Amino acid sequence: MRLKLFGERIEPACHYCEYGLATSDPHKIACKKHGTVSAYNSCRNYRYAPLKRIPNREASLPEYSRQDFEL
Repeated sequence: MRLKLFGERIEPACHYCEYGLATSDPHKIACKKHGTVSAYNSCRNYRYAPLKRIPNREASLPEYSRQDFEL
């Protein structure tokens, strides 16, 4: 069984691709195969690189006081 990181269905996008490199513009990717492309573009050379994926931040916990833990 193959481990699926970040869910079952990942939409192909150049910013998750093995060949894509980040640029100073967050909407552009420097592709080793096609040059500068849109970050949400994809092509037939697309290879998913799970370590390039940034997970969503978890919601912060509510603030508790000492009274919340008293019986």
